[in-house]
Amino acid sequence: MKSDDESFFDEPTGQFPVVSANDSRVTITGAEIAADLVEDAPQIDPATLLPHWTDAPTGQVPIVVAREAARNDDPWAAIPAPAWREGEADWVAHEEQFDASILAGEERVDDARPWEFALNDVTEVKEEPEVEAPRPEPQRAQRTRHRASANPLAGRAVRQTSTSSISRATLTGVLLAAVVFAVFFAGPIAVTIMVLVALSFASAEAFAGFRSVGAHPATILGIVAVATLGIAVYNKGLVVMGAVSVLLVIFGFIWYASAQRKIDVLDGLGATIFVYVWVGVLGSYAILLVAPHTFAHRHGMAYLFGALALTICNDVGALFVGRWFGSRPLNPTLSPNKTVEGTVGGTVLTLLAGVVILPLVHPWTVTHGLEAAVVLAVVVPLGDLFESMVKRTLGLKDFGRLLPGHGGLLDRVDGLLFALPTMYYLLHVLKLG
Repeated sequence: MKSDDESFFDEPTGQFPVVSANDSRVTITGAEIAADLVEDAPQIDPATLLPHWTDAPTGQVPIVVAREAARNDDPWAAIPAPAWREGEADWVAHEEQFDASILAGEERVDDARPWEFALNDVTEVKEEPEVEAPRPEPQRAQRTRHRASANPLAGRAVRQTSTSSISRATLTGVLLAAVVFAVFFAGPIAVTIMVLVALSFASAEAFAGFRSVGAHPATILGIVAVATLGIAVYNKGLVVMGAVSVLLVIFGFIWYASAQRKIDVLDGLGATIFVYVWVGVLGSYAILLVAPHTFAHRHGMAYLFGALALTICNDVGALFVGRWFGSRPLNPTLSPNKTVEGTVGGTVLTLLAGVVILPLVHPWTVTHGLEAAVVLAVVVPLGDLFESMVKRTLGLKDFGRLLPGHGGLLDRVDGLLFALPTMYYLLHVLKLG
């Protein structure tokens, strides 16, 4: 610091400037001289100079504080300062200040986040499909059954009755009924054996009928299954039907899997199971009726007798009334020999047997005998028509020749097969036991 009378370029004298107590400002000696010595020095705008620290305050504020006031003049002032947004509320609070969709393309959703993108924006890379080796075509087993024509019932044999056949049928029926009722006096064991033998012969006749048209049923396996079911039902009841049926299907599969040549399994195993159910399952209800654990006091013998008596009366009435007065076929397609008049005659004779014959056997009563007769008068003709349908489909006149005038044993017990389970469940409905 130098006084006004000393030059800036003079040698220092070692003296210190003296500042008056009344002078509150400090000046730098030689500043003006230095500015004059600099050529082309820019002129200083007094408005840009900061006020002296000793001057009184003017009320002005820095430009940082006054940013809001200058926003209208500065286009960059509209962009807010960077902010850290953690939650959804932070985005909602600032959605008017910054629209993140400006960073997206034309297809971006309005409320998308900057870090979100649609999967369709990514170019999909399609993989070339793998070419599988061609599988060998399965070879169909050779069908063994004869091909059916457009009308499978056309040209099929129809039983032609004559006077001699009626006589033989009547004589055979009387002898057969005498043998059956004689066995009833021997007890339930003898009746069970008789039923097992009858069911075995009937199933053998049915299997022979299917073989005659080219099918290959497992005959031996089917007969064994029918006999096994009858013995098991006598000892354990209905609970064993499911087990024996499952075993038949499993052993039937093994039977055809081990065959030496290709066989139509649907015809073979299907025919085996069909005969098993038709003859074995329905016929086993006769054994169930006489089994000692089914009804107390051996009443099952009386109930089986009732089923046999009503079935025989229905067949006899239908046969003779239809032979003498029948003119209108009941179902000409399935059985031309069965007439409406014969069905009515069989029904009337069945009702009479239920009212007159059954009450003679304990514990049958007139009421229960009539109820059973009404139900079986409907069911027994259905069993006859079902067997006729099977025979006509197979093109058979009869299933066998065991009984003269009747054909095979299955031709004689066809209605009884439907009557046996009906009688069993009817007894439970009537609460007889």
